[in-house]
Amino acid sequence: MTAFHPTKYHLQSLCCGANYPDKNWELQCPQPHQPSLIRAIYDIRQINVHPEYSGLYRFADWLPIERLLEGSGAPVTFKSEGLSKLLGLDQLYITFNGYWPEKGAFMKSGTFKECEAYSVCARTNNSEGVMVVASAGNTARAFARVCSQNKIPLLLTIPLDNIRALWFDHPLDSCVRLIACESGGDYFDAIHLSNIAVELEGFYPEGGAKNVARRDGMGTTVLSAVITIGKIPDYYFQAIGSGTGAIAAWEANLRFLKDGRFGSNKMKLMLSQNAPFLPIKEAWDLRSPAMLPIDDGLARTQVDEINAKVLSNRKPPYALKGGLYDAMMDAGGTIMAVTNQEAEMAAELFLKHEGNDVEPAAAVAVASLMKAVEEDQIDKKSLIMLNITGGGIEKFKMENNISYITPEKIFALDADPMEIKQEIAGMFR
Repeated sequence: MTAFHPTKYHLQSLCCGANYPDKNWELQCPQPHQPSLIRAIYDIRQINVHPEYSGLYRFADWLPIERLLEGSGAPVTFKSEGLSKLLGLDQLYITFNGYWPEKGAFMKSGTFKECEAYSVCARTNNSEGVMVVASAGNTARAFARVCSQNKIPLLLTIPLDNIRALWFDHPLDSCVRLIACESGGDYFDAIHLSNIAVELEGFYPEGGAKNVARRDGMGTTVLSAVITIGKIPDYYFQAIGSGTGAIAAWEANLRFLKDGRFGSNKMKLMLSQNAPFLPIKEAWDLRSPAMLPIDDGLARTQVDEINAKVLSNRKPPYALKGGLYDAMMDAGGTIMAVTNQEAEMAAELFLKHEGNDVEPAAAVAVASLMKAVEEDQIDKKSLIMLNITGGGIEKFKMENNISYITPEKIFALDADPMEIKQEIAGMFR
């Protein structure tokens, strides 16, 4: 493998502004203050693309990593032809995350969650113990693939109802273990399991949005777009569950402003959720700096109704300093509601006019772009980035022998935490 020289960086609190080194899987500022994200500040101000590194690691200048892992793909950006003609858009660029060999896209899990996984798992300053990842499906599939291939101990927690998202073309290594919350639970319940697991000695949280490697890995979608286009787009379209990808896009945009070679504008964040599960939209529509209360039972019912199960985070990084509310207030934009029917129609149109399948969350983003055009929310001459966060899954499944995995243990929603800990500890003895 090509010799690798990591970019030097430090961490910065977005609340108090404190700067400190990244010593031990830091997920928050060491100073006591209000909840806040931390951000990686890279010594390299103007990014260089490294063709000598494979996949995602071509963007290593702005990744908080200490090694390169085998097998990564990277986001691929291209100018739309079919969809742009259909919608009458002059400058629509698609950033595709998934499997599309004809376009040079080789993410074998079919999702941009691989960008997170290959970045997080290359941040090696906590190389001992078992990483714990909660997921609604796509993140679990991506981390399972990366950790299995690179022999990184991993415990996944998912909702049982999302188990069909756990498909693979090769058997997983025994270093990857899976548990689930019972049918009727959702992503929030999977997070509850993960929170119990990390209380065990030797287990540590991946960190979600708090992990700078996760956000900066997701931010490579914007790096791909801006470097390919040569300019910062005017609009950024993406469907959101937690909103972490949108935060990452905003942060990447801010780095490009300091780079100085790609423009001086901030992309408007044109985000979308799958109706009727709309907690972030409902908070943003009121410009509420905090999420609104939601009944657990109602939330689970709404999640059960949506097709894009990965967009079902009840506790997103919205209100904390540097979170989605701050990103939206700084960059501007809107959050749209997209029904299952609208998303299904959008997926059909993308397949017909661009030539590949997209997964349900990406279909929500396509539908939101169509809605924005129909409602005159955007100038058709504007430079637009459409982030297809997952696609080519059906194509990949047709070309490979696919198998599914089952959880080693399924826990009731009201299971005793001590029982959960005992079961988990026994898996890694």
